[in-house]
Amino acid sequence: MISLHQILVSIILGVIQGISEWLPISSKTQILIASQFLLNLSYQQAYTFGLFMEIGTLFAAIIYFRKELVSLIKVLIRRGTPEERKLFNFVLVSTIVTGIIGVPLYLYADSLSNVYIGIPMMIMGIILFIDALLIKYARTKYAKESNRHDLHSLRLRDYIFVGIAQGIAALPGVSRSGATTSTLLLLNVEAKEAFRLSFVDMIFATAASIGVTLVFSRHTVMGIIAQINILGLAIAILVSTVISLFLIRFLLKIAANSKIVYLTFALGCIALASGIILTIFH
Repeated sequence: MISLHQILVSIILGVIQGISEWLPISSKTQILIASQFLLNLSYQQAYTFGLFMEIGTLFAAIIYFRKELVSLIKVLIRRGTPEERKLFNFVLVSTIVTGIIGVPLYLYADSLSNVYIGIPMMIMGIILFIDALLIKYARTKYAKESNRHDLHSLRLRDYIFVGIAQGIAALPGVSRSGATTSTLLLLNVEAKEAFRLSFVDMIFATAASIGVTLVFSRHTVMGIIAQINILGLAIAILVSTVISLFLIRFLLKIAANSKIVYLTFALGCIALASGIILTIFH
């Protein structure tokens, strides 16, 4: 049986995961902090659990971007269009680079102290401020909206840059969505396209990261699941999936209009404030 306390803890963890995955505040870091407090986990256990908890947001991305996934499957069976092949190449290259960088960083992260996890968030906040200025600049008389890029404008080196950013996000304190979206915006990709590509790309990187935790930290994961209860884990995953679906839709809608400048600036403020708070209190 699952207790009321376990249910409440599961709901809280699901809400945190569902919100923080799509904001530049590193969902694994928020789960790390919350699970240390709510489940009394060690730093290493909480870090592993933070990566494993991305299951819910992975489900949400698969549901929301199911059409893109079908397109990728069509490429595999040699029925894809040029646009679908372009998306396939982007995902393939960036995911490979992510793995090359991310796996060693994951194995190294166990030796890190949580004293330093606020610093990457502050850096992310500053980068997002720069992104907001670039978007604002691109929409003034000095640059036309037509100068903004989309998937077709990206080249192999751009795929690699996104993969590097996503791989670095394996470290505590680094937001995957913040890192990849910021990189795409810095590459002058149109805002809505940057968010879309970032979210689609996360499907494979997240699935791989969950797999890595099961391969290298299986006993840790199983021990935590036993503590939270398998039903509690299911509740947390369901809650994070539902919240993620609403948040993905909201962010893409905002990114499609002029409010994206304010959204990007606000995300920068959130990241910077979170980093400062973590640095002060940890």
